[in-house]
Amino acid sequence: MTGPLTALRARRSPIPAEAREATRTDGPGHARRRRPKRPVRRTGIRRLFTWRKLLAYVVSLLALLIGAFTVLYYSIDIPRANAQAKAQSNVYKFSDGTILARTGEINREMVSISRVPKPVQRAFVAAENKSFYQDSGVDPMGVARGLVNTMTGKGTQGGSTITQQYVKNYYLSQEQTVSRKIKELVISLKVDQRNAKDDILVGYLNTSYFGRVAYGIQAAARAYYDKDVDDLTVEEGAYLAALVQAPSQYDWAVASKQGKRRAVQRWNYVLNNMVEMGWLDRAERERMRFPVPVEPKPAPGLGGQAGYLVDAARSELIASGVSEQELAAGGWTITLHIDPAKQRALEESMTSALGKPGAGGKRGRDTKNVQGGAVSMDPRNGRVLALYGGRDYTKHYVNNATRGDYQVGPVFEPVFTAAMMQGKERGAPIPSSPAATRRTAEALGMDTEGDGFRSHQAVRLGLMGSSPLRMAGVYATFAQHGKRVTPSLVKSAVRGEEKADPPAAVGDRVVDRATTDMITNRLIEDEEPSAAHPVNRPFAGKGGVSDDKKASWFIGYTPRLVTSMALFGEDPKTRKQIRLAGTGRDDQVASLWSSYTEEALRGTPPSSFDFRPGTGTVHTTPPSLRPGTRTTPPREPEL
Repeated sequence: MTGPLTALRARRSPIPAEAREATRTDGPGHARRRRPKRPVRRTGIRRLFTWRKLLAYVVSLLALLIGAFTVLYYSIDIPRANAQAKAQSNVYKFSDGTILARTGEINREMVSISRVPKPVQRAFVAAENKSFYQDSGVDPMGVARGLVNTMTGKGTQGGSTITQQYVKNYYLSQEQTVSRKIKELVISLKVDQRNAKDDILVGYLNTSYFGRVAYGIQAAARAYYDKDVDDLTVEEGAYLAALVQAPSQYDWAVASKQGKRRAVQRWNYVLNNMVEMGWLDRAERERMRFPVPVEPKPAPGLGGQAGYLVDAARSELIASGVSEQELAAGGWTITLHIDPAKQRALEESMTSALGKPGAGGKRGRDTKNVQGGAVSMDPRNGRVLALYGGRDYTKHYVNNATRGDYQVGPVFEPVFTAAMMQGKERGAPIPSSPAATRRTAEALGMDTEGDGFRSHQAVRLGLMGSSPLRMAGVYATFAQHGKRVTPSLVKSAVRGEEKADPPAAVGDRVVDRATTDMITNRLIEDEEPSAAHPVNRPFAGKGGVSDDKKASWFIGYTPRLVTSMALFGEDPKTRKQIRLAGTGRDDQVASLWSSYTEEALRGTPPSSFDFRPGTGTVHTTPPSLRPGTRTTPPREPEL
């Protein structure tokens, strides 16, 4: 029975409510006991990170960063101009330490902002930093991204303002470190406060590197359009503005098809940004066409093969992570793997066939419409021992050893065979061979972005383009039983305490050994000793003329030497590809290869290919020692 008295007793009872609840009966004669509830206690990470504590941590961190930045801001002042103004030469050496070439003269002429047409100024702002006239000299998000990339080892980052790029070019070094990035940030803020925007912009234009050894916009205008900066058009200015992002890739004279495509895309991006900013009339923009730059004029002192070797070495260093600005600043000692004796032998072989422009080779044929390129390397370690890029770097700027715009033709057949054999062993159906071949070619080091890989028929005919350098690496991979070999030209690059070490040339296996050994065995059998092949040692090779008759190839290898040679048809005036006249026979370049290989390996004992049992019968005895065979003296190729 409950009532007011019972409620009063409950209120006066010394037993807590929880205890009374725990002793409440569930039925006659039974009492159900319950444990009293305990307050919830936070443990582990929840105890450390409550919302209030987390907010306190963030506020403390921000205060610490602001305090540290304040100290840095007042402790770092704008320094004097960096050593770029006193740039040193780069010294290039052969493998034996003898001097190959010296480069590094700075081609720069400072100009005032009044000499740069206003539309050209705006083109650079539209390309690099649309908020230049409004910002404080830095891009906070770009700085954060740059610091993260630097700390995580991702290298150079984009997103810097024009002011930051000017500060980096004029006051600081090109090294990618956290301390250098912090200095860049602080100095950029101060430079923006103390200088007019036009002064910053012209400083940036005068210190930027444009390729072709051109520093500053005046030198660039001369190098690319053979005119003064005052006379640049909007279209030309937009190309130069696009060029700053990647000079070696976007230089129209040496860019690949993909590089040219990207250069035009970047050019369009610049002009479209100008329209967006209200600096260019849309109708005028629609009428604009890409302004193809003039042919480059090579720097003095790089005549003959020296310029081609320096050009190839620079490209390799840039690909390995050294920036163009760092190389241009000078002070580097760059030693190549090039062997002087083999280099001389290769030059003599190619010169005997090609002669001088208009003079013809030894047989008196006019070879002015023929270009030659060759690369010789050690397949065991990837070292490039000799390279021939053309008759003279100062007369033919494009390096025939590294250009990849001519069809490879029959020398692609072993790549196709490798893809077929691997696909067959893995149970892949033959119709899927256009995709399998592309994957195999890419794994072997070929550039698979071209149109030649789009159809099965094109692949079978070798209609894709590649360079003698890349194809030497492909065949070196066959010689190394399927381990990918990347041609390596640079032995070492040192500047003071700074070193640039190229990546390892011999990598993982990309084609199984049974396949590559079978291919090598077939190539040995295909290239029996003949007048075109008087080589007194075991060798494998493949040659022939491309489907369009514009290139003739031969790539041959011994266990110690791989040499890729090609002759290209080119109009000397227009630089366009043309058919080869009188060089259609397969044995012409093969004979050229043989004469070089005999000289390059003179004094080296013959060695046999190392095959696993079951890959086929191979010749292990030099042709001159086989019963019933005789050798023929090297015959000059007829051109």
